[in-house]
Amino acid sequence: MSGHNKWSTIKHKKGKADAARGKIFSRLVKEISVASRAGGGDPEMNPRLRVAVDSARGQNMPNDNIERAIKRGTGELEGVTYEEMMYEAYGPGGVAIIIEVLTDNKNRAAAEIRHTLTKWGGSLSSKNSVAYLFSRQGQIFIDGTSSNEDEVLEAGLDAGLEDVSMVEDTIIATTDPDDLLTVKEAIEAADIKVVSSEVTKVASTTVVLSGKVAIRTMKLLDSLEDLDDVQALFSNFDMDE
Repeated sequence: MSGHNKWSTIKHKKGKADAARGKIFSRLVKEISVASRAGGGDPEMNPRLRVAVDSARGQNMPNDNIERAIKRGTGELEGVTYEEMMYEAYGPGGVAIIIEVLTDNKNRAAAEIRHTLTKWGGSLSSKNSVAYLFSRQGQIFIDGTSSNEDEVLEAGLDAGLEDVSMVEDTIIATTDPDDLLTVKEAIEAADIKVVSSEVTKVASTTVVLSGKVAIRTMKLLDSLEDLDDVQALFSNFDMDE
């Protein structure tokens, strides 16, 4: 299926490692705070916040942490104010990269991103030079060892499920971003184990690299993801078999 490549699979698995290091908690707190500031603190009335809270609960974040992040976003508690930015870039071999940032220091974020890109052979690009290659999509990751694609399709189709595919031992169910939680709830109601879900950006085409260029690109993407201000990273990079 378009958009599901080795890099997206690696990034999904890397998220589990990030959780072990505690980094994903920090990113979820930022997202909850910003979503609350933008659309209010009621998840039922704020779809972006609802997705962020659902993701936080999926990572076993304590409810107290979630509530504090919401209150910081709505101004009920004092806290850091984060700004949203998006950078577009090219990596080795012409790979397209979107870097989404939540930061309390725009100058620091820009400098770190520029330095990392330069170090690994990438460069910033102009606005809309890369973004048009990507579209927003809801993705639900399901344990493929305990369920199959037909079961997932049957459970989610009436709720708005668009397609399912298998990547290694994970089933990926795709939806319109607005239908993500409705489909997730329908799948879970069928006793199908959901590992995680997210609204992401999927590339319409991929750039396949191999050898040293592929390794360099992997190092660039890993280094960008490790930056504290980087909230999300999307690429059309794929590795040759």
